[in-house]
Amino acid sequence: LKKASKRLSCHKRYKIQKKIREHHRKLRKEAKKRGRKRPRKDPGIPSAAPFKEELLREAEQRKQRLEELKQKQKLDRRKELEKKRKLDAKKNAAKIKENTEGKVCLESSRKSGAKKNKLLDKNSSKSFCRELEKVIEASDVILEVLDARDPLGCRCPQLEQAVCSRQDKKLLLVLNKIDLVPKENLEKWLNYLKNEFPTVAFKSATLLKDKNMEKVTKRSARIDLSKNTECFGSECLLKLLQEHYKTQNKAIQVGVVGFPNVGKSSIINGLKGARACNVGPARGVTKSMQVVPVDKQMKILDSPSIVADPSNSTLALALRSIIDTEESGLANVFEGIDALISHCNKQQVILFYSIPDFRSTEEFLTLLAQKRGMLKKGGVPDTESIAKLLLCDWTGAKISYHSQPPEQQRLPPYLTEDKIAEMQKAFNLKKLEEENTITVKALKYPNLASSISFQSAGVTNGTIEENKVVEKASEHKNLETDEEDEEEEEDEEENFTESDDDQDNMEEDEQSIKEVIGKAKLEKPQPTNPEAQIAAEGSHSPTLPFIVDKTADEDDAYDFNTDYV
Repeated sequence: LKKASKRLSCHKRYKIQKKIREHHRKLRKEAKKRGRKRPRKDPGIPSAAPFKEELLREAEQRKQRLEELKQKQKLDRRKELEKKRKLDAKKNAAKIKENTEGKVCLESSRKSGAKKNKLLDKNSSKSFCRELEKVIEASDVILEVLDARDPLGCRCPQLEQAVCSRQDKKLLLVLNKIDLVPKENLEKWLNYLKNEFPTVAFKSATLLKDKNMEKVTKRSARIDLSKNTECFGSECLLKLLQEHYKTQNKAIQVGVVGFPNVGKSSIINGLKGARACNVGPARGVTKSMQVVPVDKQMKILDSPSIVADPSNSTLALALRSIIDTEESGLANVFEGIDALISHCNKQQVILFYSIPDFRSTEEFLTLLAQKRGMLKKGGVPDTESIAKLLLCDWTGAKISYHSQPPEQQRLPPYLTEDKIAEMQKAFNLKKLEEENTITVKALKYPNLASSISFQSAGVTNGTIEENKVVEKASEHKNLETDEEDEEEEEDEEENFTESDDDQDNMEEDEQSIKEVIGKAKLEKPQPTNPEAQIAAEGSHSPTLPFIVDKTADEDDAYDFNTDYV
């Protein structure tokens, strides 16, 4: 049932208000008849009274005695409470000891489990390596995705060695983002790489339609978002893989592997023809193995990025590390940009960004921030955010730059001529070359003048095995355990010495007050005039008249204590 409404009619409300007014009027009349009783003030001692000063002293003494009694009572109460606390603490101490001995074993096991879960977090480098190992073991054919702008920098010798050491696995190189490189440069790289492994030229689609991606407008006209985002080289790659599983007469699994922001997930989406994997400009979007079925005989495995080894150069770490720029330290970001600019042609960078000549990276970032309008409060250029954005642009598909292949082709120790022949036998190389030429002709490429010439830092080393990442984690574990042990000891000490601390607080307060009074008495007013101060210092030191050991900032600073006439 609904509650009854509290709303009244206007007649009833006005009637109540009238009665209240009348009641207040009656109360006022009665108060007038009675008369108001005001509390009488203490007249004090009259000035003409004899022994006035003595009486006043006695009154003050009484007040002081009362205050002293109150303070004594407070102290007595505190002492009683402290005694009770001590007794309770002693009683509880034995119980705590018994409980702690039993709980230590349980807590240690729980903490070890929690630490393992923390270390094996999805964002950790250890979990990335674990998932990558799963992909390598499960896949029959491995696609190593390379950025066409810096293919040498995207190659991981540890991964290639791991694949070549197993006879049942084949490796294919996929040269992605070919539309961001001049045509001549692309052909050079294709000729260089095909001598080692079979390479496929690829241009992944920037946007692909999802299952529920077709939007319906008011006019009921369907807008297909997959237009103007064609994928080149997907047919060539699919044909290669289909021929491979037909020759072997069994279903195969294809693992897609590479460094971050190379375009692994976008290649899978291109082969599938729909948005099967999440894609984004941020690094490390894929955090675990994902199985994408293409047809009955073939499944593609998406893997997280290869973890770049910290022993690599600053340029390699800036472009190929998993950690996102938002999370990483600003010092590392600035170092990375400094290395990046030093490996590029300065004049081409100035022309590309259309900024004046710069001397340092800080100046370059300030000029770029001013041009793009990235300013903080007071018009200060936001160099931090522009630095992060710049790194994202260079790893993403925005900037066109190219690197030259090495003049002499030197095979790594894990690649022999027999191994190269084995890898090439598995695939039809003639058809591959024909398909590559078709894809190269179909695309539009930037000119050599518009593309920035980039000097590659060479092959980037990566950590694939989970055991190699454990060294850092173990150090982290030891630090955590030491800190937690110290915290536990401190907590136990606090439990036993809570009462003692309360007792000593009163004594410490009294001592501190005495020290402050003593310091105030000892301190003397210093001379405000600087000349007088120097003279005083000179009188103490017989050898030198005055000594000045001030920094440039202290000399320039204005002293507000001094008054100049």
